[in-house]
Amino acid sequence: MALHFSDAEFENRFDQLKAAMEAENLDAMLLFAQESMYWLTGYDTFGFCFFQCLVVTRDGEKVLLTRSADQRQAKHTSNISDIRIWIDRGAASPVGQLKDLLFDMDLLGSRIGVEYDTHGMTGKIALQLNAELTSFANIQDASPLVPGLRAVKSAEEIAYVRKAAELADKAYYAGLDEIHPGADEGRVLAAMQGTIFEGGGDYPGNEFIIGSGPDALLCRYKAGRRVLEPQDQITLEWAGSYRHYHAALMRTVVIGTPTDRHHEMYLAAREALTAVETQLVPGKTFGDVFDAHAERVDAHGMMPHRLNACGYSLGARFTPSWMDMPMAYKANPAQVKANMVIFMHMILMDSITETAMTLGQTYLTTNGAPECLSTLPLDLPVKSG
Repeated sequence: MALHFSDAEFENRFDQLKAAMEAENLDAMLLFAQESMYWLTGYDTFGFCFFQCLVVTRDGEKVLLTRSADQRQAKHTSNISDIRIWIDRGAASPVGQLKDLLFDMDLLGSRIGVEYDTHGMTGKIALQLNAELTSFANIQDASPLVPGLRAVKSAEEIAYVRKAAELADKAYYAGLDEIHPGADEGRVLAAMQGTIFEGGGDYPGNEFIIGSGPDALLCRYKAGRRVLEPQDQITLEWAGSYRHYHAALMRTVVIGTPTDRHHEMYLAAREALTAVETQLVPGKTFGDVFDAHAERVDAHGMMPHRLNACGYSLGARFTPSWMDMPMAYKANPAQVKANMVIFMHMILMDSITETAMTLGQTYLTTNGAPECLSTLPLDLPVKSG
């Protein structure tokens, strides 16, 4: 089997989950999030684009219901020994086959937690699940349970995060070498992603964000490439990914000479990043982190140009997003704990002057000050030719 963690690691995770289920008085969990399955068993696939469900009981059973295309995938990448196949047949729903499985597992009338809040659960499946199981068992939304356990990383996980961070740094330098007047964005993107693959890394949970000129103000990937001009700007948001664990970074690179507005926005972003570092300590909340960012940005008169969140947790994630919970937004009561991996992004976008400025990096929280996992300088990056 292609497992990336020790048996003891997986046993500890299962013990954590069973204890959490005991605390919530749950007899079983229906896991639909691919991240949950990977964390608990090592199961590694993009097959969650179709119906699949890992049934976990408080007594220690693990049964995967999936399609035939993923049967070998599960055997090869996970420690799941009981794999059942639902059959594609006309209008028949796999939810009915899941109900039969739960009956066979003697879960009739039990208390079952369901992961509804995941990309592996469509609205159609949720409606069918509720219709089939409401009279079968006492079902409830248990979406936050496994993500809460995943948010604090083990030593084995942190080793992979550090490797991801190393790849992210190397990707930046590879991309920076390609940034100059007349350069095509496609070459920059290819250099960055290629460096991560060459280093043994993976596809990230979402596309790298790249945009220049007016597109430097966008915070999402879009199709289409542009050639850099002698006076230009390019925003990059990327992540090293290793064994699906992410370490993200963000920079806006100026080509030519930075404008006064670039300098003003950079100063605000740099101060805001310093401020949030003081809040990335146990005892603070993700709301405190956001407030520190907002206070510094707003002090520079740039409230209209900032976002309503300034970072989020990172870990092993699958498409369509590498973003994980908790997230840093106003009044979020989620606690900062030691051994969390948190990406902080200071994003300022001035649509009036079409000026972009970003500064972001990933931290490992400790019992004291956070550790930045990147070795990149925080100076305003400029390529003059």
